[in-house]
Order: sequence, then structure tokens, then C-alpha cells
Amino acid sequence: MSAKASDNGFFVWDPNHTAHGPVELPILVSWVKAGRVKAGTWVFVKQSAVWERAADVPELQLFFHTHFQELAAQSEPLHTIHGINPRALRAIRLLAYFTDEQLERFANFVEAVRLPQAAVVVKQGDQGNAMYLVVEGELSVRMKVDGLESELATLTMGDFFGDFSLFDHGPRSADVVVNKHCLLLRISTDAFDRLTREATDLATPFLRAIGKTLTARIRAGNKHQAEAVKMANALK
Repeated sequence: MSAKASDNGFFVWDPNHTAHGPVELPILVSWVKAGRVKAGTWVFVKQSAVWERAADVPELQLFFHTHFQELAAQSEPLHTIHGINPRALRAIRLLAYFTDEQLERFANFVEAVRLPQAAVVVKQGDQGNAMYLVVEGELSVRMKVDGLESELATLTMGDFFGDFSLFDHGPRSADVVVNKHCLLLRISTDAFDRLTREATDLATPFLRAIGKTLTARIRAGNKHQAEAVKMANALK
């Protein structure tokens, strides 16, 4: 096995509960084009050490984005909610695998929020009472420590933030500021409670998707910390 395959290969989990691989990206792409790997197929990405749906793997998203566009063009139109076509919610990773019917129902639990550049969506230290899904635009996540501000991340279409507040109602850990005019979907803690009570078939995949994303973040953080420790040891 080459070093490249070892470091950057992929494993594919088939319907018979068998993992195939490691395979390199060109082979994986050929499997997508042949229909062997579908949008919902689980793929293990060795570089990040996480399992992801094929449509969520960055190297494959282009293929499935085109597929979703074709499906939308062939489908019956949905009623807009808050001025938004529910199918637009599929651009958000947490909702990528919801059916049209599920998206239409889920939209009843959210509030559309349009904000201009420089608007502060959440402020560090304020009590959290909602999470946000990014439909359009760009935002910056900033944190102040000892009076110094650092930019932690940039959020764009498909990202989300504030999810911890749905569970602990604790203080915000950072500021989130609009870089470019944005459209957000706000899920308040009250709406989330209603979702879990009244629509468990929506809440379950939604929570599973949040958990999967948080797991990937923790794994990436652990990997970064391990690399930092190795570097520190090498400098001793």
C-alpha cells in the first residue's frame, strides 16, 4: 500500500455492511459516476478519520450538488414558508437528507432572519436561546481573551452555530458578526422543544446530524492537539 493511499484513502460502506478500500479519489469518483456510491453512502475519509455521507465529502460534493439540482427541477413545487422554498434548506448540511415533506414540516419550526453587513448576531457572554442555520451570506466567529480579539472561523452557506444553547442555555462563547448580507434560520429553544415533542421523526435525524458534526470537530481538535504536542516535543 502506498503512503498516499494510507494517508488519504477512502473506505466505502456498502448495503451488505462491508467496507471496501482503501481506494484513492479517482476510483471513488468513478464509483459515484457509475452509481455504485450514492449521496447517502457512508464513506470513511482517512485523512480526517471520520465517516461521512458521500454527498458531504468535499471532493464529491460537486457531483451530488448537480444531482440534487436535477431532482429539484423534476419535482413538484413546494409552498414557500417565510418567503423561502423549503428545498433551499437542503443546502444546509444538517438537513441534506431530509425529504421534501420533512423539509416543508421542519420549516414550520424556524424563523427567517435577514441581517446586513456588520450586524452582531450573537454576543460573547450573552445567554444563548437559539441556534442559527446559514442559508445565504458570510459571518465571522470572533472571541475576545484578555482584551484581544481573535477570529476563529468564517461561516458560509450550509454552516450552523449556537447549537450548544439548545441543550444548556449557557452563555455564548464567541461573537458572531455578519461579513456579507445574510439570511439565517433561527431555531429558538422553545421551537426546539416543540420539535422534539411534536415531530420526533424530524428531531432524530436533525440531532444525529448535529452529533456527527460535533464528533468530527472533536476528532479534528484532538488531531490538532496531538500534532502540537509532537511539535513541542520535537523542539525540546
